[in-house]
Amino acid sequence: MTKIGIISHGCAKNLIDSELIFGLLADKGYEVSLDDNSADIVIINTCSFICDAERESIKSILEQVEYGKKIIVTGCLSQKHSGELKTAIPEISGVVGTTDFIKLPQIIENITNGKDYTEEVSQSPDYIYPETIKRQQITMGASSYIKIAEGCNYNCGYCIIPHLRGKYHSRCMENIITEAKELVQKGVTEIILIAQDTSYYGVDLYNKPSLAALLKELNKIEGLSWIRIMYTHPAMINDELLETIAELDKVVKYIDIPLQHSHPDMLKRMNRPVMDYRELVNRMRKKIPDVAIRTAFITGYPGETEEEFEHLYNFIKDVKFDRLGVFMYSREKGTPSYSIKPQIGARIKRERQKQLMQLQQEISLERNKSFIGKIIPCIIEGFSDNGYVIARTQYDAPEVDGVVNIKTQEPVIPGDIENIKITGAEVYDLSGIIV
Repeated sequence: MTKIGIISHGCAKNLIDSELIFGLLADKGYEVSLDDNSADIVIINTCSFICDAERESIKSILEQVEYGKKIIVTGCLSQKHSGELKTAIPEISGVVGTTDFIKLPQIIENITNGKDYTEEVSQSPDYIYPETIKRQQITMGASSYIKIAEGCNYNCGYCIIPHLRGKYHSRCMENIITEAKELVQKGVTEIILIAQDTSYYGVDLYNKPSLAALLKELNKIEGLSWIRIMYTHPAMINDELLETIAELDKVVKYIDIPLQHSHPDMLKRMNRPVMDYRELVNRMRKKIPDVAIRTAFITGYPGETEEEFEHLYNFIKDVKFDRLGVFMYSREKGTPSYSIKPQIGARIKRERQKQLMQLQQEISLERNKSFIGKIIPCIIEGFSDNGYVIARTQYDAPEVDGVVNIKTQEPVIPGDIENIKITGAEVYDLSGIIV
């Protein structure tokens, strides 16, 4: 039997697609592995959100070419450059679009039968979650992601995702709950809900935002400790959702809400909601008194003036977000901002990013020091090479936020929630002891 290797790039949403591919091929009888060295055919699930992600995906393809592997490229890079990839890298054996991975078994059969090349890329992608495929997790631990929707109905000036994934499609609530229960039975204690915009969930299926209703159902699952929400949109944050997050004991008091900028003129140029973000943040903190807010901003979007940048700097300084990321604008073909002038130079973008991150590091250290002496429930993630137990507070999402380093001789189990007394603080990470 042909051995299939899978290499996955990009975000957690892409990881779930890789896990669906894993399940699809395993169901067809293929031996599927993350070990590409022993594979006959390697599937590379790519990312194309920004230039750096594209470069990483292309590097991975070229490495497999050097190893002499048969290569199938799927994901966002395939969707974006479907007509160009085979020309640029002739050694590729197959190209599959974001919504076409269901056709992978046939493409693998074509390759094993000696066919030189197969391309399956829908010109108008329309991603509907394949509920009939049994997702096989690539990584197992205390936490697991659940994709509750795919696609996006917005048209943000910098973003290529609607062109690569199509319109927004929510998954049926019953299917999400079933998947969550199955994950809990496997030992998962934290469920992380993801989509291009989780707060839009249900509008297409139930004619109204239904994330709050979904949370209430998930909160009933026995054995589940934490529920985390990522990727919300400011336009969809309403009082019902905030009150639900505040009331439900298993929903962590953490909101991930990428705002992208603060100046109204910049927001208008970005095709983002022009609204008072200070009022929004204040409302979130009032409704959920102990909430941690993560956000993200873009520096160097076309036309960003010094005045607009200073507005953003002062906004961050005043609001003091708990967690914050800053990304330099990446000019992408097919996005509304590609042809906007003037484009901002790389040096200015980089300097502005540096200024904002330095500011945030000061804010983050101050916030982390406020935890010293407090006892905080933390989820055990694993163990470090230098003998520490690695844990996270409810205020930290895996992979993007900080951790708590615990020195202990007591036996602990990944996934368990332990009470930790915080004894030290750094810019991003904490240290503590089990009490």
